[in-house]
Amino acid sequence: MSPTLSGPAVQEPRLLERARAGDADAFTQLVEPHRAGLRAHGYRMLGSVHDAEDALQEALLRAWRGLPSFEGRSSLRSWLYRIVTNASLDVAARRPKRVLPLDYGPPSDPHDGLAPPLAESGWVGPYPDDALGLADGRATPEARYELRESLELAFVVALQRLPPRQRAVLILRDVLGFSAQEVGETLEASVASVKSALQRARRAVDEQLPERSQQATLRALGDNTLRVLVQRYIDAFERNDVDAVVAMLTDDATHAMPPTPTWFSGREAIAAFYAAEPLSGERQWRHLPTRVNGQPAVGCYSRAGEEGSFSAHVLDVLTLRGPRIAAITSFVDVEAFRIVGLPDRLPAG
Repeated sequence: MSPTLSGPAVQEPRLLERARAGDADAFTQLVEPHRAGLRAHGYRMLGSVHDAEDALQEALLRAWRGLPSFEGRSSLRSWLYRIVTNASLDVAARRPKRVLPLDYGPPSDPHDGLAPPLAESGWVGPYPDDALGLADGRATPEARYELRESLELAFVVALQRLPPRQRAVLILRDVLGFSAQEVGETLEASVASVKSALQRARRAVDEQLPERSQQATLRALGDNTLRVLVQRYIDAFERNDVDAVVAMLTDDATHAMPPTPTWFSGREAIAAFYAAEPLSGERQWRHLPTRVNGQPAVGCYSRAGEEGSFSAHVLDVLTLRGPRIAAITSFVDVEAFRIVGLPDRLPAG
């Protein structure tokens, strides 16, 4: 039987012709296979789901308006990534650089409790695993980072510390696998300047990343061990067992809690905070395990009394070093639950 000629590669020219003629539905069909990857690209550039969505919507508007000028000298995918990159650079120019509390100031005293949220500061936010954009992951073998690895919190935070154009160069070359020539065309820069920016960006990022990525750590642990580890974490919290939680931490573990600037360093400080605040016994806890940024995560729900439903309290993203927790990033914001698709409340039962 002859293969059918109805795949995306065959359909694309027809859709492109219709879209150029003003068919909005054809344009949507052209873009849809790339949408998740483009959104993930915007998140790497900007560190925020909401900023990434703003950049994507602006980029799609530019693409629709610029479609008559698209002559097909590059692939549609390359053209779309070029537009999203520049839209993201425009967003980055008018919004604060996003960080985590560890970048904001020194560790906090656990006896001082949580500082109030800093609304004027931009924080790196979570990204849902089911929106990682892996279906569009056609990076070349020259790409240095796996697509899932490139959305881990440590990598996204390291990206945000780079100047925006260096950030764009690193992502386009080392995550998406575009050539230096393609990157230069995207940024209207020479190949030599692209290569120079890439060297500086690689050096800066390599200095910040741990020796082992979370993906390598998770593969070494295996799914069953990981499930047990996350369940131990959940069980300890639901018993308000400070010692059991702290026993799971590395000696140098950190715990950050955006949107507050508060963060703690070391098991002793984290234990003191837990005993005084979340695990003091004043709250009851229920949890939903999930995956965020390619890492294990837990939606933590609490209630103050013995009755009633449990409210979304904090989304804990766990960073592992071997079988221990090296960092907990707690997003103290119900919006974080909505971003990753968790409910706002859990029933009492």
